[in-house]
Amino acid sequence: MTDRLQRRIGPGLLTAYGVGVMVGAGIYVIVGAVAGSAGVWLPLACLLAGLLATPTALSFAEFSTRLPKAVREAAYVGEGLHVPWLAVRVGLAVVVGGTISGAAVLRGGVAYLTEVIDLLVWIGVLVLGLILTGIAIAGVWESPALMACLTVIELGGLVLDMWAGFSAPMVAEFANPPPIPWIGLAFGAVLAFFAFIGFEDIVNMAEEVNRPQRSLSLAIMAALAITIVIYAAISWATLRSVPASDLAASEAPLVLVWQAGTGQSPQFLSLIAVAAALNGILALIVMVARVLFGLGKRSPALAPLRRVNLRFGTPVTATLFVGAFLTLAALILPVVTLASSTAVILLTVFALVNLSLLRIKRRGVPHSGFTVPIWVPCLGLVLAMVALMASLLGILGWS
Repeated sequence: MTDRLQRRIGPGLLTAYGVGVMVGAGIYVIVGAVAGSAGVWLPLACLLAGLLATPTALSFAEFSTRLPKAVREAAYVGEGLHVPWLAVRVGLAVVVGGTISGAAVLRGGVAYLTEVIDLLVWIGVLVLGLILTGIAIAGVWESPALMACLTVIELGGLVLDMWAGFSAPMVAEFANPPPIPWIGLAFGAVLAFFAFIGFEDIVNMAEEVNRPQRSLSLAIMAALAITIVIYAAISWATLRSVPASDLAASEAPLVLVWQAGTGQSPQFLSLIAVAAALNGILALIVMVARVLFGLGKRSPALAPLRRVNLRFGTPVTATLFVGAFLTLAALILPVVTLASSTAVILLTVFALVNLSLLRIKRRGVPHSGFTVPIWVPCLGLVLAMVALMASLLGILGWS
């Protein structure tokens, strides 16, 4: 055993990792839940989510060059606010939020799988959870490489689904949209923000990336920009072809788009959606295990989680813990509950990260790497707090 990770990942693979987790979580799994809140204004909700994520992504990009460590948010808050106990608790919050996020994707992925084969949901959750945990243990290079391949497959599926959406007859509510439901739109944007959280997952690979000072910030911004474009296009095609109420009622919403545009069996697209979900789940297992690995270096109580297997080069104990927790959450909670819970946890963490960077900049701490103006963390802090309020209102049923 050792407590050092291997640097084997470049910026291209790192960008594919970020795009894979964001696209896998958002389009194939959460789009129906967002449509249930925002209605026909789903594309606007996705755009707002992308704008909401951008300032915080920029803050993470600067922090990634200031502190290229796998424990990311905990290190950032510890450096900015100088409150050691808060730093560890922020790290644990990220573990919980990331694991619940992965559970939501697993739940949605199994829903698509049941479109292809006759399978009990709980069996699908257990089998996929076990397989993906094993892959995450197998190796740091092998996991992102597989995710890169799955990203190509899922993007191909989205292109086909966009073609189907634009080929289908236009639904009436898309041609004559109702007034904007502002609270519902805000909650929908927060749910859609759930799908953009992959940008901060990139930072957790810091100790396994070649030239992290350059690669991390580049991968964060590239992955976010690519994902925003993809979301804008697919959400437009989706609402054009299927009523929002039908999307909200389905656990496999993009199947409806495929059927509306082609009239063909959804099995082909469902298999692609399963690949996308596998991609997102695997990325999240890898990410959360790295957070636990980093926390093991900061807290004696969590020290066993810092162990790295010499054969695989991965934190096996941490990965097993994450895989078990994720699978259990997927078995007992629905997708909307998982997504909204993730949003509340991570928006709180993002507010603290922006506040930490703001404090560092106000202290004038020198930095020669990637930097952003001081108004960026200010804006990120304000937007995170507003989104957190909208999320809480939506959970309370005020949409």
